[in-house]
Amino acid sequence: MFTALSERLTAALKRLTGRGVLSEQDVTEALREIRRHLLEADVSFEVTTGFVERVRERAVGAIAVKAVNPGQQVVKLVHDEIAALLGGTKRGLDFASVGPTVILLVGLQGSGKTTTAAKLARRLKLEQKAPGLVAADLARPAAREQLEQLGAQVGVPVFPGERGAGSGTVLEWVPRAVREAEKARCRTVIVDTAGRLQIDAALMDELKALRAATSPREVLLVADGMTGQDAVRIARGFQDGVGLTGAILTKLDGDARGGAALSIHGVTGVPIKYVGVGEQPDALEPFNPVQVAGRILGQGDVVALVEKAAATMDAEAAQRLERKARSKQGMDLADFLVALKQMQAMGPIKQVLGLLPGVNAQALKAVNADDKRLKHVEAIVLSMTPGERADPSVLTGSRRLRIAKGAGRTVQEVNRLLEQFQQMRKLLKRT
Repeated sequence: MFTALSERLTAALKRLTGRGVLSEQDVTEALREIRRHLLEADVSFEVTTGFVERVRERAVGAIAVKAVNPGQQVVKLVHDEIAALLGGTKRGLDFASVGPTVILLVGLQGSGKTTTAAKLARRLKLEQKAPGLVAADLARPAAREQLEQLGAQVGVPVFPGERGAGSGTVLEWVPRAVREAEKARCRTVIVDTAGRLQIDAALMDELKALRAATSPREVLLVADGMTGQDAVRIARGFQDGVGLTGAILTKLDGDARGGAALSIHGVTGVPIKYVGVGEQPDALEPFNPVQVAGRILGQGDVVALVEKAAATMDAEAAQRLERKARSKQGMDLADFLVALKQMQAMGPIKQVLGLLPGVNAQALKAVNADDKRLKHVEAIVLSMTPGERADPSVLTGSRRLRIAKGAGRTVQEVNRLLEQFQQMRKLLKRT
């Protein structure tokens, strides 16, 4: 997330933190560089200008405070201002106290609305909000079928239940589907609306009519995080046309420059509530401006790391592994496989490493962390018999050759894994 921007901003600020004394000229030069990097990341010009001026005003006072490292003070100011640009505080969904909470997803075609609808439904299901999905895109071929497939994947019903019951125009279809979802005791109803290639009058008229017909509690813009300045223009268009309560940014796991995220709140005033960080159904994260500001400045996000671990890891299995690792017998390859699967459940290695403090974008580039390598290791361990996993010392040359062939890997890889496993077991016994 924001890899390029993070790398440039941390490099610019590092030059300040390395000095014991700062002059106003030092801060001006650093802010000029930061301004350039923000504009290169496609942050709105007006947002960038306001950001730099606010930091400059506060930084002059920070330089005068001799008791505190001025460079660290400037970094803190930049962190706070980035968090403010992103919305300041974490904002969740606003749920209705009575009746189902209707959530209208709006955006352009190709922004990822349908996939995001399923991801959001999965998250709400885990939060015991009993979600239902409504396919309101009658223009795009197979849009309903796509939503039905995604709904089945996350275990959430799609309304209306029968194709014939939803015939007619969108304004007839959607209110009927919402009523059906309410009868099915859905507490939240996510409406996946139609998108267009460009914002046009027909799209806005349809959305205004849908808003009036369904009285949604939330109108969320689903915007492609890779579109930069276009995302800001799109957000402004939807805000003026239909009124937004929040935004969801998608594709932030790709080569997103960060401009959309840093500009949308500043331009529209609406908070970013979620971000999409992958293609899997669980790749939707609540957006916390303070934590994301820390990630951008290479300060990590320990809270997100703990939350991710708590959500994906089996606490009992982890305790069993710890006890066995510290025992006289030590960990065997079967235990190692359990630990490996728990690690894989947390997501891509680089994404997890990026949450650690001190691991900046440049450090991540140097890490040779290939997620396929974990799959190769898993294949090697699964090619062993239970007895071989329990006692790797019985693995003779012929057995290693058999395991390599079974896993589709080389004998050298099998040998390397066994050497690394033995080293890890020794280290665990010492601690």
